Amino acid sequence: MKNTILYMSLSLALNLSPLAALAQNAATNAAPAAPTPKLEDRVTDLEAYVTNGARQTNAPTALASSPGPGHNAWMMASAALVLFMTLPGLALFYGGLVRRKNVLSVLAQCLGIAGLVTILWVVCGYSIAFHSGKPFWGSLEWKFLNGVDSTPNTDYGGWVSHNVFSMYQLMFAIITPALIIGAIAERMKYSAILLFVTLWMFIVYFPLAHMVWGVDGFMNGVFNKDAGIHAIDFAGGTVVHMSSGWSALILCLLLGKRLGFGREPMPPHSMVLCMVGTGMLWVGWYGFNAGSAVAADVVAANAFMTTTIATAVASFVWPMAEWITRGKPSVLGFCSGAVAGLVVITPACGFVTAKGAMVIGVAAGIVPWFFCLKVKSWFGYDDALDTFGVHAVGGTLGAFMTGMLARTSANSNLTNFLGNYVTNRKFQPLVFEQIKAIGLTLCLAVVGTVLIAYIVKATVGLKVAPEVENSGLDLAEHGEEGYHSEGAL
Repeated sequence: MKNTILYMSLSLALNLSPLAALAQNAATNAAPAAPTPKLEDRVTDLEAYVTNGARQTNAPTALASSPGPGHNAWMMASAALVLFMTLPGLALFYGGLVRRKNVLSVLAQCLGIAGLVTILWVVCGYSIAFHSGKPFWGSLEWKFLNGVDSTPNTDYGGWVSHNVFSMYQLMFAIITPALIIGAIAERMKYSAILLFVTLWMFIVYFPLAHMVWGVDGFMNGVFNKDAGIHAIDFAGGTVVHMSSGWSALILCLLLGKRLGFGREPMPPHSMVLCMVGTGMLWVGWYGFNAGSAVAADVVAANAFMTTTIATAVASFVWPMAEWITRGKPSVLGFCSGAVAGLVVITPACGFVTAKGAMVIGVAAGIVPWFFCLKVKSWFGYDDALDTFGVHAVGGTLGAFMTGMLARTSANSNLTNFLGNYVTNRKFQPLVFEQIKAIGLTLCLAVVGTVLIAYIVKATVGLKVAPEVENSGLDLAEHGEEGYHSEGAL
């Protein structure tokens, strides 16, 4: 204020206008102009964008705060592909495997889960899973996606918009509980499913996602040097497949068997829908696996390749095993083998070579097949659509084989904090870290599911009434039929 009065006085003495004096004062006190970035700064930043490297701090402000168009485009496409896996991929895959009187119930469950999980994700789920906080739990700083805008969050991707990353991870959160419905198909109340999923997301999924993928997560061995377990999971072997698969087994045991299970045939009502759904899952899975690089870079390219190899090999090996043991290769075998291959390669795809992918493909075609064919009949549990045999067994197998086959030649990020664990040998120390991660994931899924199931049973009940199960869930729970032509149930 004193400076302003002084300048006004001087202006009067010099016959200058007060406004001119104020302008001169402002110019005198203005901050010095920001230095123009040098050409080498611009080139360095451009190279970082192309190679998905660290941002150049001396770059122009507009560039330093914006996402990279190519990486951002790939992640938006990947998010859409992962949603495509659930709607319509998983819905048709599962829908074709149930009896025709229950096909709409599966579609309604997938649709309902998509809406419900999105609400939970926006309110607080994303913040819990990905905000920094504690090794097992994030925080609520990003509730209602507050502060999650189009500028990149460099904790997760230097060239991808934060809101795009959050939507990409939402698609993972949607498909994971949707996988569970395969084990309890044709007999669980719709209200019970929605309540179960709500509680399951908070008790199992959100904490597990933070532990494995959160920047300070307890099991994020790649990017958290202080991780308690130095494990790796590229796209969700533990977070998605183990958690849903083991939860599915416990839930189907607590729920009980379908009426007539083991005494009357319950064949899939449409293998055509099942095959169409399988193809959609396979295509969408490229967003799931290659998209988990969070960039269109060399790691994404490797994940794309290994995903293709392992899936194709497993989709061939499974029906060949059927052909040898049962005399005929079935379309269901081809479909099941493809899904098993996708599941087992998921945690490993960004960390293994083509040779490792071949080995994983063979294992994925044999081990889950054995569990679905033999172990299920030995113990007699009613895992309606083999969610346990494919996802729990496959996810566990994949997590273990990732420890054996991860190679620094496939992903240089393994050298960041895992130099003592990844020694490029079959029984490298990483194997034991993977076993720890498998144990913790299994315990969380099993204990959490038991607790949630009893809460749901005590509130809304778990299983539909026998008359509803006999007539079909489509009419009883949704008032609609999938087909109106004559035909057997």
